[in-house]
Amino acid sequence: MSGTSLDGIDIALSRFNPDQQQAECLDAICLDIPNELKQQLLSLCASADDELVRAGQAGNHWATLAAAGVNQLLQRNQLNAAAIRAIGSHGQTVRHHPELGFSLQIGAPALLAELTNINVISDFRSRDLAAGGEGAPLVPAFHAWLLSDPQRTRTLINIGGFANLTIMRPGKPPAGFDSGPGNALMDAWIQQHQGLAYDDAGQWARQGSVVPELLQQLLADPYFARRGPKSTGREYFNPRWLDQQLSRYGSSIPAADVQATLLALTAHSIADSVRLTASDSAAVYLCGGGARNTLLLDQLDQLLPEQQVATTQALGADPDWMEAMAFAWLAWRFDERLAGNLPSVTGARGERVLGALYPA
Repeated sequence: MSGTSLDGIDIALSRFNPDQQQAECLDAICLDIPNELKQQLLSLCASADDELVRAGQAGNHWATLAAAGVNQLLQRNQLNAAAIRAIGSHGQTVRHHPELGFSLQIGAPALLAELTNINVISDFRSRDLAAGGEGAPLVPAFHAWLLSDPQRTRTLINIGGFANLTIMRPGKPPAGFDSGPGNALMDAWIQQHQGLAYDDAGQWARQGSVVPELLQQLLADPYFARRGPKSTGREYFNPRWLDQQLSRYGSSIPAADVQATLLALTAHSIADSVRLTASDSAAVYLCGGGARNTLLLDQLDQLLPEQQVATTQALGADPDWMEAMAFAWLAWRFDERLAGNLPSVTGARGERVLGALYPA
């Protein structure tokens, strides 16, 4: 799968033990997305000419790259296609509009099946949307299956391009929602001003200072006041949104200060969500690319003094591969004809089997 950060295609060779509710990542790789494909995918997040042709071509390009990664992973582990039950392929989201009843991921699953000779299960969001849900976030179901604690409340925060929470209380249905931007705005800003793909460990943000007035303005966006179920994406929080927010300041704010403020936006929106919906959590565990941003972790630690803040590594789950494993798990759930969504998270009318099968 590749997330909204577009930092690569993550492929996790996974094995699940349903009797003991255990998941094992046997091996994993992250494939760099060529800049040409990355720009094609980003351009599809907004309306432009010849979208259908460009989406078809980008989907085929994505599937060809993913197939090469799958075959590389199999060769590295001395496995053949027959050893793999299925590929769970999320693809790449180019539009997410739950308010209109659809979410679009491209990734040519039929071509992926053809190139790997492995069954492909894809299109995980449509069934939840058809049942009145947001179609997102979906990873909380996997989080709850794998990492719930029967004795105390835990909160997991997946920080990719956008951040989502999973709140797991003993004896109660899990809760979850997208808190807002994760890395997406920070990545776009550093790409624009430094020519870098991302702000490694928050190094550039450390060179700047948070602008309190700007931070409060950003946090005043109505999305942050909404209660879950809710989900968001590049359709809402994008460079155009940021430019509108900055328009009143002209060029008076140094670029590094904007970066520091964007990191603070991610930290504060997550921390506010925890305080409002999961104040009974003893601990908060992070996964996804944002878990590598040490400045972000430091800020969350300061903003959440009542909670232990750590990565999912503390629970024995590699934070880098949690999302890729989640879609492998959803494929396993589909193959078993078991529900993959959580109505308490997405707002769907009930549990649904998620996905569509493309046989090898």
